Amino acid sequence: MPVPIIIDCDPGHDDAVAILLAAGDPAIDLLAITTVAGNQVLEKTTLNARRICTVAGITDVPIAAGCARPLVQPLIVADDVHGASGMDGPRFGEPTVEIVPEHAVDLMHRLLTGHPEPVTLVPTAPLTNIALLLTRHPDVAEHIREIVLMGGSTERGNRTPAAEFNIYADPEAADIVFRSGLPLTMCGLNVTHQALATPDVLARLDGLDTELGRICAELMTFFASTYRRLWGFEAPPLHDPVAVARVIDPEIVHCADASVAVELHGTHTRGATVVDLHQYLDRPVNARVAVALDRKKFWDRVIGAVDTLGRSRG
Repeated sequence: MPVPIIIDCDPGHDDAVAILLAAGDPAIDLLAITTVAGNQVLEKTTLNARRICTVAGITDVPIAAGCARPLVQPLIVADDVHGASGMDGPRFGEPTVEIVPEHAVDLMHRLLTGHPEPVTLVPTAPLTNIALLLTRHPDVAEHIREIVLMGGSTERGNRTPAAEFNIYADPEAADIVFRSGLPLTMCGLNVTHQALATPDVLARLDGLDTELGRICAELMTFFASTYRRLWGFEAPPLHDPVAVARVIDPEIVHCADASVAVELHGTHTRGATVVDLHQYLDRPVNARVAVALDRKKFWDRVIGAVDTLGRSRG
């Protein structure tokens, strides 16, 4: 049976592909898409979710906007990576998919408590919405099967030397989520940097011969330009779909048990995920941490989902 999930995202090039993977893969039942400020301001991330759903023909999944700023600190955005729109590259027309008149946290709570089985949350953005959900509605915990998130790293960061963007953008929210006691899987930079959109991947997307395939190739081409300029990558890593792939098939994303803490106060390390893979600190395990990716299986599922959605559009 398909796994019911809610994606909480901040599209974003890689968030867009995460949505496509979740909507187009038969192993997933995508219940909702919620948005949060992160890669860009909330208005833009929500517009981008509507854009990608419109071009992919995803018309039966509710989209709800959530928090416009982090819990404590001022908002930072990643326009240096994702551009002024948050999803630069392709030219999108006016979206026809609308948002529902409900806050993302309220929609998540309603769907979780009303669903006949526990639901998996897949946050691919700063964890503001998820933290607010858990603190405002503690009763919701029994309705959450697990949280599988993209964020953090066992190694270096991509926003500071120590911190990955999603965690750094709202570390207080991340701290709430990691201390929640819920089953949690962290897909950090150490594994998502293995999900490189190499030229053969772009050729496969172009070769689908659909509008959606071409849009995905254009997204990856823009993303490649910023990763080459900022970090010297020859091909861009597609971070967010890794979390969806872990839900689809755990064999795609191999994990190790660890204690993970979020640094809130370090002068040079605020927002870092302190991942104790070797039990130096003798703290209880609170997360599965992704360490290795089956790249072939990953791209086969991503491109298969894009193909399915693209052909359903005719």
